[in-house]
Amino acid sequence: MKSAKTQCLMRQIFPMMSMIFLIAPGQILAQSDLLASGPMVGYSTMKEVALWVQTTESAQVKIQYWAIDSPEETHWTEEVTTQSDAAYSTHLIALTEPDLKYQYCLYINAQKVERPYPLKFQSQELWHWRRDPPEIDFLLGSCAYVNEPRYDRPGRPYGQKQSIFKTMAAEEADFMMWLGDNIYLREADWNSRTGILHRYSHVRAVPEMQAFLGSTHHYAIWDDHDYGPNDSDRSYWGKNMTEEAFKLFWANPNYDLAGEGGITGTFIWGDCQFFLLDNRYHRTHQNADHKEILGEAQRQWLYDALLYSKASFKFICVGGQFLSDAALFENHAVFPEERQEIIDWLDEHNMHGVVFLGGDRHSSEITKYVTGDDDVFYDVTCSALSSKTYDHKDEPNTLRIPGTSIGINNYGKISVTGALNERKLVVHFRDIEGKDIIKSTELKFPERKRN
Repeated sequence: MKSAKTQCLMRQIFPMMSMIFLIAPGQILAQSDLLASGPMVGYSTMKEVALWVQTTESAQVKIQYWAIDSPEETHWTEEVTTQSDAAYSTHLIALTEPDLKYQYCLYINAQKVERPYPLKFQSQELWHWRRDPPEIDFLLGSCAYVNEPRYDRPGRPYGQKQSIFKTMAAEEADFMMWLGDNIYLREADWNSRTGILHRYSHVRAVPEMQAFLGSTHHYAIWDDHDYGPNDSDRSYWGKNMTEEAFKLFWANPNYDLAGEGGITGTFIWGDCQFFLLDNRYHRTHQNADHKEILGEAQRQWLYDALLYSKASFKFICVGGQFLSDAALFENHAVFPEERQEIIDWLDEHNMHGVVFLGGDRHSSEITKYVTGDDDVFYDVTCSALSSKTYDHKDEPNTLRIPGTSIGINNYGKISVTGALNERKLVVHFRDIEGKDIIKSTELKFPERKRN
């Protein structure tokens, strides 16, 4: 009896052998040439997983996939024809069963497109009422600049090494949380849909990023450089175009949950819930009479969602720094009324396990906020992936955990382990080679309060 591994290999080889006399070698190569970028793995649930791919011209795409422990049972997504009005990108849905890890392969115009790296995804575990929640490892980061000299500022390139994405692909993490400034729109981009789609396509096609896209689940929020011009706010004239592009190129499970436009969303992984906030679409100018970043509707959605959440840890993802009390640049402290309202609400409702995740600053650090009645909230700032970096260790954030400031290219990794009522959360910051930059930091919370 053949082993599962042998069966899997035969399944891949025999169809190729049977077609060899029907298809010329140049035709097979042509299908690979039609792949612009991807495939990328998007959101995961117990019953479905989203996948994304982009072609160079209109083509028929579909994905074949199989559970690793049952390679003889193959499944297919629906076949979709990519279109020019969507930048030849598309989303495909794989129907899954819980608790399984899958491998997959891409077909363009009915021909398999080989990739020189593993293609895999996973469905989430059905652990409720059965066992402790799964261990979770996820990556995070922001500020990914890819040089394109024709459109860049003259002088020293702003983008740094892209090899960090190869390092991140080797982490074997469950998913990646992109925290904004993921593409860096340029002056030539943000005034037209053509320019915006060009920028997304250019960044998404980075060779060093492809293995990472194809083997790790990806979720994203945006900041000003994905949304529009530098420091842009709700007045940006092209926000409907960038909102459309964001939805075309990312594969979050939902958007606009506050009901007033933008990318607000949420997802759950294990016993953790992630609240994806939009810090641009409703943002007022810094000199407005009534200043706010999130807006009343989005704040109310966040409050309702937090009250409903049963998650052990509640990760609030927003493009900039939230808890830092340094009222500089675009930190939330520059909008003190809204920042304090949210902190007071969290404290009043004894929200346990709240961690803000943000980027923007081209440096990393951890901020700890302790309220008057000893509630504890954290802010993990993680930046920059491949853009220029800055050393902000002397910035007057009085709430910074000493020794956590980092001023070189880096990414973060958060590990959640332990039994249901004894969950442990540890933050790692790693350099472009995957080495720890500082000692890993456990985020400790006081005992959960009961209302």
